[in-house]
This record gives sequence, C-alpha cells and structure tokens, in this order.
Amino acid sequence: MDVIFYVVPGLIMALALFMAYRIVRRWLEIRGAWNSGLTAEGRRTTLRHVYEFITHDGRVIRFEEDGGPGTALDGDYVTVYYTAGRQVVATAQAPSRARHVMAVVGILAFLGVVAVFCAGFVVTYAQIFAPYSDFVFGGSGDATVMP
Repeated sequence: MDVIFYVVPGLIMALALFMAYRIVRRWLEIRGAWNSGLTAEGRRTTLRHVYEFITHDGRVIRFEEDGGPGTALDGDYVTVYYTAGRQVVATAQAPSRARHVMAVVGILAFLGVVAVFCAGFVVTYAQIFAPYSDFVFGGSGDATVMP
C-alpha cells in the first residue's frame, strides 16, 4: 500500500517535468521564428486559429496555433513569423519577448514548485513511515538483533 505514496508523486513530478520540457521547447521555437527575420502574409482559415501562408521558397504551410490574435476573423490577413528550413516553425503572435519570457518563467516556477512539493512529500513520507529497523537498542546503548 505504501507504493501508492511513491508512485503518484513520482508520476506528478514526471508530468510536471514533461510539461516544462514542452513549454521550453515551444518558447524556443517561437523565439526562433521571431528572430529569423522571415515574415509572410497569412490568412486565417477557420475559427480555431488555423493559418495558411506561402514561404519565400513557394511552399504552402498550414498551422494551428492557440492564443493567436483574437480579433482576426475568417479570411483576415495576418503577419506570420516563421523559420526557414525543412521543418518550418511559425507563429501569428506579434513579437512581445518580455511578456513571453515572463509567462514562461511563471509557468516554469509553478511546475518547479509542484516538483519540489512532490519530492518533499516522498522524502517526508519515507522518513515518517519508514519501517522500523531490525535492531533494538538496549538500555546500555548496545544494538542487538531481534530474532
């Protein structure tokens, strides 16, 4: 039964670390798109923030992005920032580096608190509910093994 008090916090910690990895990865992708200097005129195609644009080398790229401009309607033209190469990373979010960094740092801080809490819970549980040792200390301070 004790295993649940180790497995559940371990899974929560693993999930928090995976989420942190994904957030940092997406942050680096968006930063790369903003820093690439490449822009294109894109069109919003549906209400779910799906955008379509043509790269400088003529490829048609379609991508979906959460948190895009809320004022864009179907068919509206937006500026798309993207990276060149085989794997195109694109965003319709206007560059706002300070706000983006603050959001990433805030989320990572929260996930760090979750991971530290889980680790602290496991350590505290192990210390408080650890099985008693097979050694019993006598009155003289000598340890003897119980049969």
